[in-house]
Amino acid sequence: MAERGRNGKPTIQARVVRTERLTPQMIRVVCGGEGLASFRHNGFTDSYVKVLFRVPGVRYPEPFDLAAVQESLPREQWPRMRTYTVRYHDADAGELALDILVHGDEGLGGPWASRVRPGDEVLLRGPGGAYAPRVDVDRHLFVGDESALPAIAASLEALPAGAPATVRLLVENQDEQQALSTKGAVDLRWLHRADGDDLVSEVRALDVGSGSVQAFVHGEAGMVRDLRGHLLRERGLDRELLSISGYWRQGRTDESWRKEKKAFMA
Repeated sequence: MAERGRNGKPTIQARVVRTERLTPQMIRVVCGGEGLASFRHNGFTDSYVKVLFRVPGVRYPEPFDLAAVQESLPREQWPRMRTYTVRYHDADAGELALDILVHGDEGLGGPWASRVRPGDEVLLRGPGGAYAPRVDVDRHLFVGDESALPAIAASLEALPAGAPATVRLLVENQDEQQALSTKGAVDLRWLHRADGDDLVSEVRALDVGSGSVQAFVHGEAGMVRDLRGHLLRERGLDRELLSISGYWRQGRTDESWRKEKKAFMA
C-alpha cells in the first residue's frame, strides 16, 4: 500500500526480506513485500528513497498515512527521515536494496540496519534522483566516500561497454572496499582514511584528458565544496555535466545539515 504525504510522493509500506553485511561498516537491507509492488524506479543511477522512522511512543494511524500524520500531529512527532540510494531494484523479484553505513550505535539508520530482521516494517518514500551516465561524453569521473559508494556502484554497472571512467573512492580502510562490476574501461583507486588519504588532493592531481567529462562527485560537504570550485573554475568542466552535492557534513547531525546545506554549498 502507498499513501501520499504533503508533497505528493508516495509512502510505501514494505517489509525487510533479508540483510547482508557487505563490509564491517556497510549493511545491505533488502526490502520487499506486497507494498513494494507500487514502487516505480525512475531510471537514475543515483535514485534514492527516504526511510521513515517512527518516533518511539507516538501512536500513528493504521494503516500508516503520512498526510494524516502531518495534519494531526505536531512536527516533533512526525517520523524521522533518512535518505538512502537505491542500490538496486528488481521488479521481477519484488526487491529493493539499500546499502547503509553503520558506525556502531551512532545515528539513526545504522543502528536500525543492524537490528532489523526479516518481516520488519520499512516505510519508504520516493524515488528521487537526477543522475545517470551519458553516452555522449568522452570520459566519466566518479568521486566519493562511503555515502556515495552505492550510487557510484550502480552507475558503474550502467556504463556503456568500453566507456572510459576514472573512479576515486575514499573508505576507512582496505576492509571497506567492495567488488564493483562494470562494462566500462575503468581506472579505479581506493583511498583509505586511516592512512591519511585525501580525495581533494587526489582529484587535483588527476589527468582526465581534454575532452568532455561527466562528473559525479558526492560525499562529505567540505570535500565536495572544495572539489566543486576546482572542477568548475580551475578545470572548466561543463556545469551541465556535473552532479555534485554534499550528502553529509562532518560534525553535523542529519537534521542540522539539512538546515544549513543551501547556505554552506552556495
